[in-house]
Amino acid sequence: MGDVLRWRVLPMLKSISECSLLPYDHYWITSKRIVTPQGVINGAVEVRDGKIVSVVESDYQKGSLLGGKVVDYGNAVIMPGLIDVHAHLDEPGRVEWEGFSSGTKAAAAGGVTTLVDMPLNSFPSTVSEETLRMKVEAAQKKIYVDVGFWGGLVPHNAFNTSMLEGLLHAGALGLKSFMCPSGINDFPMTNSTHIKEGLYVLAKFKRPLLVHAEVVLDSKNSEGLLDDDPSYRSYATYLKSRPPSWEEAAIKDLLAVAQDTKTGGQAEGAHVHIVHLSDAKASLDLIEDEKRNGPNGASISVETCPHYLAFAAEEIADGDTRFKCAPPIRDVTNRQNLWEALIDGHIDMLSSDHSPSIPELKLFDEGDFLRAWGGISSLQYVLPITWTYGQKYGVSFSQIATWWSERPAKLAGQKYKGAIILGNDADFAVWEPEVEFELDENYKTYHKHPNISPYIGRRLSGKVLATFVRGNLVFSERSHAPAACGSPILAK
Repeated sequence: MGDVLRWRVLPMLKSISECSLLPYDHYWITSKRIVTPQGVINGAVEVRDGKIVSVVESDYQKGSLLGGKVVDYGNAVIMPGLIDVHAHLDEPGRVEWEGFSSGTKAAAAGGVTTLVDMPLNSFPSTVSEETLRMKVEAAQKKIYVDVGFWGGLVPHNAFNTSMLEGLLHAGALGLKSFMCPSGINDFPMTNSTHIKEGLYVLAKFKRPLLVHAEVVLDSKNSEGLLDDDPSYRSYATYLKSRPPSWEEAAIKDLLAVAQDTKTGGQAEGAHVHIVHLSDAKASLDLIEDEKRNGPNGASISVETCPHYLAFAAEEIADGDTRFKCAPPIRDVTNRQNLWEALIDGHIDMLSSDHSPSIPELKLFDEGDFLRAWGGISSLQYVLPITWTYGQKYGVSFSQIATWWSERPAKLAGQKYKGAIILGNDADFAVWEPEVEFELDENYKTYHKHPNISPYIGRRLSGKVLATFVRGNLVFSERSHAPAACGSPILAK
């Protein structure tokens, strides 16, 4: 086949479009490992005008593909682009923390083709039609991947139906709330009554409510410590300050409210999604029990994050606040249980919960776990992290596509994303699972503050070669497309 372009050998062609490193709007990509809903195939995918127009399973090198140029990725894996439904890009208002440009460059370099930005950590928080429009405007000409937006459910809009409807009519893909203090002044916590009101409105739009499920039961464990008390540096102190019982109590309350989402319930059509589950014991048991009701039960789903699957409390050094997040990273046994729940289907999907800040807020010099900003920076690394730590459990390419593409697409209401099938957006992650690399100072990272990530210094496997968004080759071999041509995603 004479038209094969081998990108790792030939020099990069200059694009006729600023949006893509590939100068064609009609082409084929081929590989011996293409991840489809029917399994991993040796074949080819035809792309025209940003859409998948055919998927061919065959020994394509024995024949010819009709029309278009061909990009052959050999034995590299081609899978649907990752969809991260939980990321904080911090713009407008806190662009010094991350921002749309650096955040979506990192996403593209990691095989993430779509992400949904959280309504807080930017300023102002996205809790109204006006603040959503501000965020969409801030994203213009800065995003290298497609970006959707969650709105915020907070006390001052929970009982204001017109305000919530305005936010959803403006394009928010759903709402997000906290059952504990968020750490952001203009994003206060909600209780069960607020959540119930939010679900009634969401039901009309058939969109989800994402919930940070912790409630403060007892803060005695961290009270009474002096400023110079060395236990502030102990991860064990922080872990005790946010026990699993906080998650359990929140999820118990949340599942009670979620009963309204049952068929025939007042909030039928709404959906409750529990974000970043950490507790794999009582909290997970509650979720599993509800799911056993099947279609007769509440409409619920749950995610966990790579940092809960990669790290364990026993491994975290005193003072290393890079590992601080909420809910906290728990023990080795809990990590094992999370993996088993994910593989068995009790946990539905994965998300990054990418939550960066400026390094000063991590208090590296003091190592104070109780006062340092909580959040894990990981957006660019989530694919190799999932693959590296999942190999122990026999994780397959198809499972990764389910956790990172298919189910997140459904949650975010993106029916033309999440799978390599006819008619979908041509969103692909191309990667080499066998290639290992060190996350060190020589590794090109696009996060604004790479040093705050706990993954720095780790050896990972699974190198991302290329990322396509709606047919545009937006990242290839350490280079991004000249222009940021990702699309804001607004619900209709």
